[in-house]
Amino acid sequence: MESVWNEIIGAVAYRDPAHLPLVLVGLVATGVLIWYLKGRAWAFVYVALIPFLNWTFGRPDIPTADLTEALGPIFGTAHKIVFNPLTVATGMVFVVRDFVQREMGHRVLILMALAIAWSFYYSWPVIALASAMAFAISESIDWVLFTFTKYRLSTRILLSSAAAAPVDTTVFLYGADLAQSMAGLAEPGSQLNLANWLFFILGKMIGAVVVSYMIRRREERGTVDPAAA
Repeated sequence: MESVWNEIIGAVAYRDPAHLPLVLVGLVATGVLIWYLKGRAWAFVYVALIPFLNWTFGRPDIPTADLTEALGPIFGTAHKIVFNPLTVATGMVFVVRDFVQREMGHRVLILMALAIAWSFYYSWPVIALASAMAFAISESIDWVLFTFTKYRLSTRILLSSAAAAPVDTTVFLYGADLAQSMAGLAEPGSQLNLANWLFFILGKMIGAVVVSYMIRRREERGTVDPAAA
């Protein structure tokens, strides 16, 4: 029982068990702020999901698949290709974000800032910074499409994902690759390689297609404003 309790403390106070009181205060304050901003279940999932995914790219004990032998000749690289299965889950961030935005509008940007702030605690700063830059790129592209094109919401979801995914994926994988090579966990190129790059984009686009379809159905039923932010 004591070992389980120690594991829980280690998970919550990731940097140092002595941080536990401050971390708990921070988590409670984050929860109160989310609730005050009218965020509900999806908002809490969103703020937790981003630090968790960033955390997985700094953990040597997260199960990964070594695809070097299978994909190395196909992609013409001598670098070790390591695939994190949670890569596909990055597409879920976009899905969850859309649900949150339906509830909170552009206040979702505040939640994004909270999630990135917690990423700096639960993951390496290089990965957290790369993640912040990737999200900033995605949000900027979505804002430009909404401001200057006035496409319907379901169309903007697909266009913004298609436009942003290659750029923000490159930025994030560069940060993950740099962090792991600096820590001696993997050689350069283990994260930023064509195979991983394509997996990331595929995961994001699957999420975008699902959300776009759901929103388009709601637009047709009149339950969602096509011009919504």
